[in-house]
Amino acid sequence: MFKRWLLALSARVGLTVLGLGCCLSLFYLLACKPTSHSSQQFLLWSGGATSKEGYMALLQEREDSHRHYINSLTKQIAQLKEALQERTQQLQESLEKAKTRGIFPQGLESLHRTPTQTDLKDFLRSQLNQAEVNSGVKLPSEYAVIPFDTFTLRRVYQLETGLTRHPEERPVRPDRRDELISTVETALHVLNGPQQHTDNTRQKRTYSPSDFIEGLTRTERDRGTVYELMFKGAGPQDFTQLVLFRPFGPVMKVKSESVDTRSVLINIIVPLSKRPDAFRQFIKNFREVCIRLDGRVHLTVVYFGRDQIDQVKAMLDQTTRETRFRSFTLIQLNEEFSRGRGLEVGSRAWRRSQNVLLFFCDVDIHFTTDFLTSCRLNAEPGKKVYYPVLFSQYNPSIIYSNETLPPSIQQQLVIKKETGFWRDFGFGMTCQYRSDFLNIGGFDRNIKGWGLEDVHLYRKYLHSKLMVIRSPSRGLFHLWHEKNCADELPPDKYKMCMQTKAMSEASHGQLGELLFKQEIEVHLSSQKQMNRGA
Repeated sequence: MFKRWLLALSARVGLTVLGLGCCLSLFYLLACKPTSHSSQQFLLWSGGATSKEGYMALLQEREDSHRHYINSLTKQIAQLKEALQERTQQLQESLEKAKTRGIFPQGLESLHRTPTQTDLKDFLRSQLNQAEVNSGVKLPSEYAVIPFDTFTLRRVYQLETGLTRHPEERPVRPDRRDELISTVETALHVLNGPQQHTDNTRQKRTYSPSDFIEGLTRTERDRGTVYELMFKGAGPQDFTQLVLFRPFGPVMKVKSESVDTRSVLINIIVPLSKRPDAFRQFIKNFREVCIRLDGRVHLTVVYFGRDQIDQVKAMLDQTTRETRFRSFTLIQLNEEFSRGRGLEVGSRAWRRSQNVLLFFCDVDIHFTTDFLTSCRLNAEPGKKVYYPVLFSQYNPSIIYSNETLPPSIQQQLVIKKETGFWRDFGFGMTCQYRSDFLNIGGFDRNIKGWGLEDVHLYRKYLHSKLMVIRSPSRGLFHLWHEKNCADELPPDKYKMCMQTKAMSEASHGQLGELLFKQEIEVHLSSQKQMNRGA
């Protein structure tokens, strides 16, 4: 008897949920249908044309605008269907539990009752109320303020620029560009909708993209994104302000899995030419991190030329004698130094059967065991490649100029504004599986010397279906060294080299102290004299 009643209930609930979804979609389409008398145009509307060609262009732009509007509705309907499907799945799982336990679970009615959409609206409304939209919130200090970005139809003006972005730029990322365009389109739909004309105190008019002046936007990561948009009004001193809010939903579980990295071997490939002192520092760090603490690495050194190679061999032999570590490969090439060529040769020289994880490294890089863990976790064959952003050290002779002796290398590896910067314009250090590197086509072999080969490889991955993991790494440092830009470099590479050299010397404040050193000394001297006279 109970089973029949349970099956009947299941059928009724399923039909009810399906009917609810159909009705909801129908009501949504009816409510969002654009009015036929609206003269709204797309963002690229030019206006003012009276010729036949002008009218045809205007009709085409209106058609594009309606097509974008339909696409927007289609996406929203798909989202509603997905939410409905998730609710239905929850109901089915609860009914299955009821069958296995032989009882009807309490609270099951909440899964198929009508006000489920009300619950979602209440949650989104709570996100709006908690965000700093309608009123301000108390902040502990000036550093807690989230600044707005200002944007127009063509430009974005931003404070958090980093080193590769500009204070004023066109939005490059398609998602960012589409986000701002769709926001202005939504605002125009709202302003030109039927709700506007119900207010008798406002003059009836139609807004177009040319009426948009500027907008402000910022994102509170746990609440949502707020947009404040300003439009021209009826007169030169009249304006229309519209505030939109895109709330964030609750955190959703995507997957939960255990990752075993015990058998993941990392092949560290280092291209090298001369620089024995730098290699001595590299081997010192390698022995501590890779041999003593980790033990799951292989080192491949690709050496260009014969000059000073005996010193490199001696260091490797000494390491083998003292640690009994033999997982080295030394490849010597009688060629002009080319970083891309060295990494390519080192990658293809791997002869073991397993698909090894490659870490492309330079001799002036210092890394920790935390980085090796991140390397293993953030790279996956056929799915992900890891491009960490390393912390680049400033010139220690400038940073520690007030000290008698500079601190040790280990003490200098501090991530602070005064000690270095995130090298977000560099793409040379990367973790990727050998199979992905070979499938993508490797490096451009025509590039010689310094620079650009890593950027070309990075762009190949961006154009592929592999996911690129790009994030700052707290365990990867670029040690400062004197940088020489060769005269034989072509102009674009020479300019890039000089820019990197300038950025690596010191912070803006420290360079300012060097520039105005004489004025500062004069001021300090006058202060001493005044104190003596007093």
